[in-house]
Amino acid sequence: MERVLIAGCGYVGSALAARLAADGGEVWGMRRSPAGLPADVRPLAADLRDAATLGRLPEGLTSVFYTAAADGGSEDDYRAVYVDGPRNLLAALAAQGQRPRRVIFTSSTSVYGQSGGEWVDEESPAEPAGFRGRRMLEGESIILGGPFPGVVLRLGGIYGPGRTSYIDRVRSGAAECPAANTYTNRIHRDDCAGALRHLMHLPSPHPVYIGVDRAPADSCEVLHWLAATLGQPAPRRADAAVPPRSNKRCRSARLAFSGYTFLYPTYREGFASLL
Repeated sequence: MERVLIAGCGYVGSALAARLAADGGEVWGMRRSPAGLPADVRPLAADLRDAATLGRLPEGLTSVFYTAAADGGSEDDYRAVYVDGPRNLLAALAAQGQRPRRVIFTSSTSVYGQSGGEWVDEESPAEPAGFRGRRMLEGESIILGGPFPGVVLRLGGIYGPGRTSYIDRVRSGAAECPAANTYTNRIHRDDCAGALRHLMHLPSPHPVYIGVDRAPADSCEVLHWLAATLGQPAPRRADAAVPPRSNKRCRSARLAFSGYTFLYPTYREGFASLL
């Protein structure tokens, strides 16, 4: 039987936990306040930023997921969750004699600094321009260089139930297309959970995968599609050109070729499921 720890069991982690529990595994969901976890998921109260709270992990863990998200947007917040947290968890697992066959870490496509609409895959240079990407990359290095086999899944923008900002902006009339074409990359929450579960069972995974759907799209294309689907006026295009924070096209070919089948291969299927 699988004995799985999901550290930082929040939006993505809870969806994953529910799926793994339905598979028949023993699943622990770790967070500071573990109330409200899915049924059949065992609560574990601990703070990944505080090594002293990690002294009594479940025994005999077969797989560990690190799906924590930063509480805020400062560099200290990112360092605490994506650098200190992984280091603390690996140290606790090693100190307790654990031997998980795999530790899987959710990172972000923000580790790529490309901003000219380039295609990006796992072999592209990861040279983030900001501290968010740099701290994520540091966390990846800790996991991949740790005492247990590690795998990293670099996720694009996550949407799904309760995360419908694109839809809400179109419905309210507040949506506006950027002045210049800007590529965006996204993945539905349920495909995040599905991909993580897939990587847990994959016999010989690569160290790094990109987790986005199969169709990066210009943000204006997405907004226009939503407006047409909702019967709303098409969003106008902004007058002034503001340099985009990100503008790249991420490929998830490695994940697809490994055998994962997307539930929502493009934004159309994903957003349609939420409307």
